[in-house]
Amino acid sequence: MTVEESAKLVKRVAELEKLVKFYEEQFRLAQHRRFGASSEKSKYDGESAQISFFNEAEATADDNVVEPELVEIARHYRKQKRTAEDRLPDDLPVEVIEHDLSESERICPECDGKLHVMGRETRRELKIVPAKCVIVEHVRKVYACRDCERDAYGVPIIKAPIDNPVIKGSFASPEAVAHIMCQKFVMAVPLYRQEQDWNRRGINLSRQTMGNWLLRATEDWLAPIYEGLREILCMQKVLHGDETTLQVLREPGKSPQSKSYMWLYRTSGCANNPIVLFEYQPNRRAKHPEEFLKKFTGYLHADGYEGYHRLSENITVVGCFAHARRKWDEALKGLSEKEQEGSDALIGKRYCDKLFALERAFTDLSPQERHEKRLEKSKPVLDAFHKWLESLDRPNKTALGKAIGYNLAQWKYLIRYLDDGRLEISNNRAERSIKPFVISRKNFLFANTPRGAKASAIMFSLIETAKGNGLDPFAYLSYIFNRAPNLDIHNNPDYLDLLLPWSVPDFCKAQATA
Repeated sequence: MTVEESAKLVKRVAELEKLVKFYEEQFRLAQHRRFGASSEKSKYDGESAQISFFNEAEATADDNVVEPELVEIARHYRKQKRTAEDRLPDDLPVEVIEHDLSESERICPECDGKLHVMGRETRRELKIVPAKCVIVEHVRKVYACRDCERDAYGVPIIKAPIDNPVIKGSFASPEAVAHIMCQKFVMAVPLYRQEQDWNRRGINLSRQTMGNWLLRATEDWLAPIYEGLREILCMQKVLHGDETTLQVLREPGKSPQSKSYMWLYRTSGCANNPIVLFEYQPNRRAKHPEEFLKKFTGYLHADGYEGYHRLSENITVVGCFAHARRKWDEALKGLSEKEQEGSDALIGKRYCDKLFALERAFTDLSPQERHEKRLEKSKPVLDAFHKWLESLDRPNKTALGKAIGYNLAQWKYLIRYLDDGRLEISNNRAERSIKPFVISRKNFLFANTPRGAKASAIMFSLIETAKGNGLDPFAYLSYIFNRAPNLDIHNNPDYLDLLLPWSVPDFCKAQATA
């Protein structure tokens, strides 16, 4: 074998070793996605790991602390503490059932004397009564004048006042529509399962009828409120955005298997009144957030999708360090346990962990104080992180290479949270808000038509905004469907303001037991 042939074989072996290592990494990641926990926590997480990594003795040392004395304590046993206490609300109705002896049993078995009550033992139970259905008949009295009838004059007919129904010509009540809506979009129960439940109760209520009710009520009464919330949302200075896929079966010009998208826009933690809005669109083009946010000027938290970076100059995009950290976490999980300790993936992850630990320490500060602390504490960590990133060789196609590439490409967006104390280090707020839709999507799987997808976006928006403002979605929707048909909300903004989540009566609030 010649020297040239030997060199080629050595080069080929090196290439194959890299390929094997790549496939091993992909296999570990695939196994973890299939069988592992979805949490991004690992044995390397925790405050102590971050402190030891950055060698910050000053973070824990305190010269004023007196050296503790060693004392011997008696052995004792602790009762196991419950992580959460089950409690029942004080105002819950109480149904008392008394258990007593009959007259013949109230005789003493020893002396045949009469027994008296010496005490009571009480056992409490939580009784659950399934949804109760009743038919409500609205009887409207109509009046006429006997004198006018007798004298053959024009007879005036006067009717007693009555509220308008939520859907004209339908037997739907505000509470029925609100219940069906909450079952689907709060409890993730599709209409076909609700139909089966109603049938078991002896009520033949088809999914087609329920679907018609939801669409009509949404388009007539929820859509104007949605548009009002959208105007208020675009007046904010800091927003969060995200998007996820949705399958629509009958989308014009698209196959049923193609992807459509549900976009999310919401207020940040600095807003007085949380607003969460969904918008359905047939694709992921950047023109959709640009159109939705055309009246918005300020900061937008988003992930690394390039479409957000093509928005107007009035919008400043802030990157998400949670996404950046996720890349390092994937790279770490792609390594064998032996390779993880001291790896570049672990170092990158710990840099991110340190930044998040600092943010937790700044939670209770005012925006101005938080801004100053970030410049003092976080910026040096970011500078060291960036310098370390630039010193690395980027292995192609590996998870580590993707992590390095993502962090470097997104760096100018990632560090923008330093510019203003109202900004956040991650876009987790948007991801938490979009999660209820993702959970529901696993149950209903797809939307039938674009009309249904748009209505779903509006219903999700009102429900999630209600939850964000501490309201009970059922009580809030029932209130809207009772009031809105009797207010001129389409032409009078003052009436519309009465139906916003922060303007409704107290009985719409959720009864938190915590």
